[in-house]
Amino acid sequence: MRIALAQINTTVGAFEQNAARIKDYTERAKARGAQLVLFPELGLVGYPPKDFLELPEFVHQAERALEDLSRPAAWNRGISVYLGAIERHEGPGAGLYNAAALLVDGQRRIMARKTLLPTYDVFDEGRYFDPGPEVTLAEVAGTKAGLSICEDIWNDKAFWRKRRYTRDPIEEMAAKGARLILNISASPYAQGKPRLREEMLGAAARHHRVPIAYLNLVGGNDSLVFDGHSTVFDEQGAVIARAKGFVEDLVVVDLPGGGGLVAPLAADLDELTEALIVGTRDYAQKTGFKGAVLGLSGGIDSCLTAFIAARAFPPDEVMGVAMPSRYTAQMSNADAELLAGNLGIRFTTLPIEPVFEAFLKALRPVFGDAPPDVTEENIQARVRGTLLMALSNKHNKLLLTTGNKSELSVGYCTLYGDMAGGLAVIGDLPKMTVFSLSKNANRSREIIPERSILRPPSAELRENQKDEDSLPPYPVLDSLLKAYVEERKESPELAAMGFPPDTVKRVLSLVLRSEYKRRQAAPTLRVSPKAFGEGWRFPIAHRFGY
Repeated sequence: MRIALAQINTTVGAFEQNAARIKDYTERAKARGAQLVLFPELGLVGYPPKDFLELPEFVHQAERALEDLSRPAAWNRGISVYLGAIERHEGPGAGLYNAAALLVDGQRRIMARKTLLPTYDVFDEGRYFDPGPEVTLAEVAGTKAGLSICEDIWNDKAFWRKRRYTRDPIEEMAAKGARLILNISASPYAQGKPRLREEMLGAAARHHRVPIAYLNLVGGNDSLVFDGHSTVFDEQGAVIARAKGFVEDLVVVDLPGGGGLVAPLAADLDELTEALIVGTRDYAQKTGFKGAVLGLSGGIDSCLTAFIAARAFPPDEVMGVAMPSRYTAQMSNADAELLAGNLGIRFTTLPIEPVFEAFLKALRPVFGDAPPDVTEENIQARVRGTLLMALSNKHNKLLLTTGNKSELSVGYCTLYGDMAGGLAVIGDLPKMTVFSLSKNANRSREIIPERSILRPPSAELRENQKDEDSLPPYPVLDSLLKAYVEERKESPELAAMGFPPDTVKRVLSLVLRSEYKRRQAAPTLRVSPKAFGEGWRFPIAHRFGY
């Protein structure tokens, strides 16, 4: 059988656009002799649709779009198509299945239903869907194939030390005689996940002694970035075809036999950079913004954010804004302008001193003789946020915030100030990863000024300020936060790892106290196994502490 993996970028609710992509890639697959073409999970609907699934009109339009595709036409004649959709049912429960249609010569042959519904981290499918009661097998081009959807393949008992579910749909399919497993997915990216996913799928193919054709979504939707890397494995678990990462692609492979393109996996830092570029570009395009605007302080965080923006958009659609104050070092302005020139982006300077002075004058009758403190620091940040939002409004540009995960974890950021914006590009990157990506960006030539990388980080909101005046050194802070936020280690384990108990108590208390800030933060591109946002659910009002 000749199989095509159609790795496409879909948009939630864009039924006509998604259907047009499905038709286009099916015709391309036919032109290359494919007998079967796979499309992503919920490929017709867009992923994740979230509460749109509770709107009857959305469900109706999704059903109508599938009906339109399920009619014999020139584009679908002579080929089988396996694509993700939704299916309504009248039984008890949510009333919907996360489903996939198998079209043969334009006729809907069968609907497969997702059996395992993830309800953890960023996933909440149990809120909208009912689990498929039975696994689905079908004859496809003379081969008995198991029709699975994403999570169905993530529960192999031979691979996972602890499984999330009692059922293994793939094991059930193999027991019923499946000679091929098809899996269509919307599996979001996180650092290390492409390799983990490939290890898991290869192990499943070896375990059940069947080839696996795995098709993944590509592109960004809200905070999630989908990396693609669609892959075909033979019955020994060897990769015989792999699509490119982070771009639409069409890979054709023969089973048995192989012969498909095996695109290489990128180095970790390059892969991470590409995820941020794709997530930023798609977020802007799918929400209607034209380019981006951001504040340029000359510091490493804004430098890296600008570097990503200049690759996500044409450089002349990116506006970098320096906003110096009385506390801004001259080298900061110079480095900001140098960076803008290196990237080829637009650059302007808006001094905040007149606006800051106006705020202080307005507040003087109320503040009286109270000495300056963090209040005045926050006013400066909020003046900058207001100016940047004005530019965003005036030019329809997406305002990118430049804060990192280390700062967001402990609340070292200002509400309505440096947190103001539409997308937190590096909000899931610890500070030390920001350094690593910045150095990686300079491999071929110096783009990010070397001084921005080497200078001690500072918010420059008071004289001689440095981040480490308020925080532990970033190597210590990041290691502690990774253990707590991503690995769920708590005080005794952290102390056993060598972190000073007073540092542990202070940092963990800051994390818990800062939840109210994170709840008001811009959407953050998720690139780690545990990002702040939809996959992080802690209350704001509580009395728990360490």
